[in-house]
Amino acid sequence: MHIPIEIPPGIVGDDTTFAAAGRWSDGSNVRFWRGRPQAIGGWERLVEAPLSGVCRSVFPWSDKASLLNVAFGTHAGLQVWRGGGLYNITPSGLAAGLVDGTGGQGYGTGAYSTGNYSEPSAGDYFPRTWSLAAWGENLIACPRGGRIHAWSNSTTTPAVSLSGAPANVTHMVVAPTDQVFALGCNEEASGVFNPLCIRHCSIRNNIEWTTGAATTAREYVLPGGGRIVAGRVVGSYLLVWTTHALFLGTYVGSLNQPWRFDRVGEKCGLIGPNAAVVVGQTAYWLGPDLQFYRYGVGGAPEPLVCPVRGALAENITPSQGDKVVASSISVFGEVRFDYPDGRDGQENSRYVLYSILDGAWSRGVMARSAMVDAGPAQHPIGVDPGGAVFHHERGASADGGPFSWFIESADQCLDDDATTLARGLWPDLADQVGPVSLSIVSRFKPQGAETAYGPYPIAPGEDRVDFRASGRLFRIRYSGSASPTACRIGRPVFDVALAGGR
Repeated sequence: MHIPIEIPPGIVGDDTTFAAAGRWSDGSNVRFWRGRPQAIGGWERLVEAPLSGVCRSVFPWSDKASLLNVAFGTHAGLQVWRGGGLYNITPSGLAAGLVDGTGGQGYGTGAYSTGNYSEPSAGDYFPRTWSLAAWGENLIACPRGGRIHAWSNSTTTPAVSLSGAPANVTHMVVAPTDQVFALGCNEEASGVFNPLCIRHCSIRNNIEWTTGAATTAREYVLPGGGRIVAGRVVGSYLLVWTTHALFLGTYVGSLNQPWRFDRVGEKCGLIGPNAAVVVGQTAYWLGPDLQFYRYGVGGAPEPLVCPVRGALAENITPSQGDKVVASSISVFGEVRFDYPDGRDGQENSRYVLYSILDGAWSRGVMARSAMVDAGPAQHPIGVDPGGAVFHHERGASADGGPFSWFIESADQCLDDDATTLARGLWPDLADQVGPVSLSIVSRFKPQGAETAYGPYPIAPGEDRVDFRASGRLFRIRYSGSASPTACRIGRPVFDVALAGGR
């Protein structure tokens, strides 16, 4: 008797393998594409030499000559890849920032022996992140808590600060009106830093920051508590997250009030400045409550049900949420969240992947401190904590070496009433490159003793794997670790015989 196994897309990892029967229960470096699991693409090095410092932000853009530029904001400075070369464009006098952080003020924060004993620190201690954007063909860059700088595309000239812009800026965005926005900055009149203050320059003039009847530069202060974390452009609008809420910025066009900011959601703040990404007209992000959210203009923020969130919520490294990076992989319709897992250390080491197309979630083990989608670059770009820069979804190896992937099913009950003897399996694999292994685990009851079989190697084109495994509940696991390695999994079919009741 032959029993095909039809498993819906997506990993259900926050439940027991018996409760998740008939689903995929675990995996790494596997995505769901057109309803079926397959190994993710490989990566190849873009820059031979490593970056200086731990990279937190990557931004690709094209100049008027259609030349690709890629900016890298690290804790140590600002670099740009251009024409095959890597150049240091760190603003003059900018000191290195922190690699790690505590996330806010309070007792025990900051460097050891900072301040008086048992008293809270007077400042915030965040890892150095950057907000990067294009203004025309030029780069606008802002280190968190510092000044906004501009780079004029000359590899021999560093970025220079924008005259008149606030001295202390949490995050920066460039609006569709060509206005540079300082989100969380010094108030104009007093010069005092206000974490909820927003200022922008005049339209098409990033030098004029003085408000008045003769300019379109303006200042706003968001209502509510907390602090501004970051902003994103979505269509003709701006999204601004605080630690508590989400605000929608709308261009009004009035001289007295060029922009209006309305609160569109509460208790849906942002965990870190890089933890939000916009795909089309929809934003996806991770909140301080470790819930995933999405928001489309005209709607309301809504939580995303994530059946693999448990491992992230239980293991994310304390006080390192500012390192979370959200990115998209448009060619597969995916949103990716890289995060620091305490089982591995302080830096980003694992990710979760959400398919916008079918709602499937997956996850993986991979160290990437910064990620950005393709466009105008041909492939997504990722950077590991050591500063190595890679093109992703390119090839089927880890820069010429092997990388590991696997996917494992939850329990499959082949017969509800009888013990089953499984005698083999039709693997149903496509696009296989390199060896793939198959493992089987059987048991008779949900908490019964397990018996493992395999792993059994599957060569490309092999149409059957023979084994003898008895039980009532079966889990199957496909895995690979080679250079190159690739595989798409279809509908496996068990060859079984009934062994009697039990």
